[in-house]
Amino acid sequence: MRDVTRLAKAHLHVHLESTVRWQTLHEIGAANGVEVPSHLSDGSTVFSGFRQFADANAVIRGCLLRPEDFTRIALEFCEDEAAQGTRYAEVTFTAAAHGERLGDLGMPLAAVLSGLEEGQRRYGIVCRVILDHSRRRSVERAWSTLKLATAHEEVIGIGMAGEETYPLAPFAEVVDAAKEAGLRLLHHAGECCGADSIREAIHIGHSERLGHGVRVLDDPELVAEVRDRRVPLEVCPSSNVILGVAESLAAHPLPKLREAGLIVTVNTDIPNMMGISLSDEYARVRDAFGYDDTVLAEFARAGVDASFAPDALKARMHREITEWLAQPTR
Repeated sequence: MRDVTRLAKAHLHVHLESTVRWQTLHEIGAANGVEVPSHLSDGSTVFSGFRQFADANAVIRGCLLRPEDFTRIALEFCEDEAAQGTRYAEVTFTAAAHGERLGDLGMPLAAVLSGLEEGQRRYGIVCRVILDHSRRRSVERAWSTLKLATAHEEVIGIGMAGEETYPLAPFAEVVDAAKEAGLRLLHHAGECCGADSIREAIHIGHSERLGHGVRVLDDPELVAEVRDRRVPLEVCPSSNVILGVAESLAAHPLPKLREAGLIVTVNTDIPNMMGISLSDEYARVRDAFGYDDTVLAEFARAGVDASFAPDALKARMHREITEWLAQPTR
């Protein structure tokens, strides 16, 4: 087995607010007069469902009040990802929700972009931003998200996230406008709900990838459509386990997704809730399913190809993956 931290990787599905170091969160919380419950930071949290996770995540969001808070977590994101072999990341951030909460729509995103700019310079990683919007929230806020996205070239796309029991259809005009503006569309679908959620994301939402997408296996016809359209899946196995989508890592449908000929990428989603990195997730997948390094390299290549990284960076990452496979095993 080769050192997975040395494998060049693209990280396509990760929420910035769910990457915050616990020590950083405690320090920010203390500075802002917000108490962080100790049980959230012991790395063993298992949630009964998405709503319980969302409530825990709200505690993290509530600590972030000042521009320097957002800048710091973005800078540390770059440092942590680079240390794990991530060369390129598309990090998701709920900018409009923070902006409305703090009474300054543009401040959180501007502060995050400042941190990412410095982090890229320091750590040699390339980052782009996806702005997400909860399906539970208003269409008006979704328009605010689109406005923010079009104002910054570092933002490459928007997506609908949150509880899939709330439909994507009310946001059809927003996603149509985003597509017209040249933004990428990347929606969560097929995590907690099934085939209808995925079809809605593809046909109404014009989604170019599926955030999670693991429930595609519920419908053989949909499997064929997603395969034929070559829509990549942003699979987050450990997240699926702690959110109750899969009973265990061993029971996760990832091998069946591969066997169905679907494009599978490996991601973390909410790494701080699990106490893991992207390299850890690759290692967990390897151990759970008995994959060798050749398969891990396939996941890495799929991530590169499914990303919106510049072509020159994609080519360099493919070379680095080939070089990694050429190294002797431990």
